[in-house]
Amino acid sequence: MDYTNLEPNQDVDENGLVYEVGSLYAYFQCVKDTRKPKGKLYPLALLLMLMMMAKLGGEDKPSGMADWITHRIEQLFEMKILNKKRAPSHMTYRRVLAETVEPEEFERLIQEFHQRRLKDGLEMVFSMDGKTVRGTIPNGELRGTHLLSIYVPEQGLVLAEAEVDRKENEIVVAPKILKQVNLQGAIVLGDAMHAQRDTSVQIVGDGGEYIWTIKGNQPRTHWAIEKLFVHEVCNLRQGAPLSKHCQMVSQVNKGHGRIEKRTIMVSAELNDYLDWPHLSQVFRIERTIWYEKHKGRTRQVIYGLTSLTPIEASPERLLALVRQYWGIESGLHYRRDVTLHEDATRLTVGKAGHIMAIFNNIVIGLALQHGFRNLAKARRLFNAQPSQALNLILSNETSFL
Repeated sequence: MDYTNLEPNQDVDENGLVYEVGSLYAYFQCVKDTRKPKGKLYPLALLLMLMMMAKLGGEDKPSGMADWITHRIEQLFEMKILNKKRAPSHMTYRRVLAETVEPEEFERLIQEFHQRRLKDGLEMVFSMDGKTVRGTIPNGELRGTHLLSIYVPEQGLVLAEAEVDRKENEIVVAPKILKQVNLQGAIVLGDAMHAQRDTSVQIVGDGGEYIWTIKGNQPRTHWAIEKLFVHEVCNLRQGAPLSKHCQMVSQVNKGHGRIEKRTIMVSAELNDYLDWPHLSQVFRIERTIWYEKHKGRTRQVIYGLTSLTPIEASPERLLALVRQYWGIESGLHYRRDVTLHEDATRLTVGKAGHIMAIFNNIVIGLALQHGFRNLAKARRLFNAQPSQALNLILSNETSFL
């Protein structure tokens, strides 16, 4: 093949496969191969691409990936991905996951890949939350690989992720991964564990804002916020108006066999009383869900605080922002567990579970960035049309449909 006609944004690998600069495959080319030269039959970037195609096509275990590739050996040969009609064994993929790829380096490369794909003009709202990869928990033990992620719910991208050491907790790791993203103009949302004064100072100092929920781990702060709003709730029940410092907004949503009502109360009354850095507002959210099928009801009350001023975040906007935080559960954790079977995939050797979690992040990001909302449906398409999966990996385009 004549490679003199390559476009300026194109490159070619050692087997003659043409790909775009900035594509996922270009980043795979940068992953350090720690294998010994003797007995090495396949380039590491090729193995990573084959695994990614199989993941996009619906396979989540190394054995399933190997079968998926073997069953498409003719197609892969015709597409010039493989130069021989021979496919790697499932043990090759297991070794790549467990031994060959260094997780921290792989995370760094994929973080750069995702950060370059952030869409301009959209508000940067980051959800920070941790998750244990249950498939990595060895028999007889209680803990496996635990990862802390910074996720962009609106775009489906994991911008930063790090493993939490067994001797540490998320509070220790949070400042480190926050340093890996550009916080200028961003809003960081986190649960009560991350409601820390030092973390709040770091975020605002780096040009961002924070929204935290507050629980008993900050007893004085939780007590003060709860007491403030209990007084307002009692007034409402007795028919009295809200205090002048307090605002309230309710929203009702219907769908999926349920009616959901969210009510937020917001106040700046505690700004001087609480010694919380950069505090601008505190809030109370009451979430009530009525289920049409069994006529049941659930109720949840959460308290929180934010550095966003009333001008920057009205009650309506604050309610919408807090709702985005819950998107990390449905948009990232649920998809990894249910659609990508992360917890059900047993990977207890080496760093295999961590590497597979990175693959899962990539799958979610690629699918959502290219217009898919239903990840399972997207995988069925890629299973039927492997060339579409290949295009996602070789192309630097962020628009597909």
